[in-house]
Amino acid sequence: MQDTSKQYDAVINMCRSLFINKMSDYGSAWRILRLPSLTDQIFIKAQRIRSLQQNDVRKVDEGETSEFIGIINYSIMALIQLEKGVVEQPDMSTEEATILYDEKVAITKKLMEDKNHDYGEAWRDMRVSSLTDLILQKLLRVKQIEDNAGKTIVSEGIDANYQDMINYAIFAMIHLKE
Repeated sequence: MQDTSKQYDAVINMCRSLFINKMSDYGSAWRILRLPSLTDQIFIKAQRIRSLQQNDVRKVDEGETSEFIGIINYSIMALIQLEKGVVEQPDMSTEEATILYDEKVAITKKLMEDKNHDYGEAWRDMRVSSLTDLILQKLLRVKQIEDNAGKTIVSEGIDANYQDMINYAIFAMIHLKE
């Protein structure tokens, strides 16, 4: 489990660095995105990963790693949007966004640690393609919840699904590095 924590942090550090650099380039323009727009961005990334895994020919020279980073960062943005709400104009400094980013990561990592304890790190025996499929399944669930105006009868909320997507994407990136 100690290796998992270090590997998790290494992936997050890479994602966080890109997030901060993009905040420097673009500001918090992402703050205007409604949750379905963020969900669709994540869906595009996950679909591309699945296509890369199934197709022999690539026409764009970017691999799965950059797409998994996108899934992680867009999911964290979605968690921030769930808490802060959507705005009409960018309204957040890099410092504030980074603090929120770190808060969402800490909560999500704790969830991963709790689940890893209970499941015995079963993800280590999974394929990257299976993790991709689970992310797509979570996305379809989120889309359904969004179409139901956020209402669920017995299911976990949207935030838990975004957290699971983050963790699955991190696990996939750990596998890709090994």
